[in-house]
Amino acid sequence: MALQILLNLALAFLWMFLSSSFSVASFFAGYLLGFAAIYMLRNFLPEAIYTKRLYAIIRLFFLFIWEMIKANIDVIKIVLSPKMDIRPGFFAYPCELEDEWSVSLLSALITLTPGTVVVAISDDRSTLYVHALNMSDKQEEIDAIKSGFENAISEVKHS
Repeated sequence: MALQILLNLALAFLWMFLSSSFSVASFFAGYLLGFAAIYMLRNFLPEAIYTKRLYAIIRLFFLFIWEMIKANIDVIKIVLSPKMDIRPGFFAYPCELEDEWSVSLLSALITLTPGTVVVAISDDRSTLYVHALNMSDKQEEIDAIKSGFENAISEVKHS
């Protein structure tokens, strides 16, 4: 994927230099022409074309931003309420991801989301131990992570 993106950017800059037009429109035109060339040569490249994986990465990024906004609002409500009515707790999250980088990314996304922290990972990387600031239902927390972050990371990995 990285090779294809770099090749596409190089073709876009080459187009700008050959056309002697150093504008955003010229770069964009060169990028589209470079993408068309890469698409035509996709059978000779070692990986599949990068658009599906790039879309999955962008989707994961916006999912993280959305979850972070929601979690920040929840934490602000807790902090600003006159009576702290929270139920902190630990739960074991069964992780189905197998790659080391996938588990690391999942634990980083969970930790970066306010109100949750991954405190430990099992040696076989099949269980993440998570502390939640306000945990109403353990299974609800597990389902939210599995349907959100874990599925999005799996999409990035398999696209």
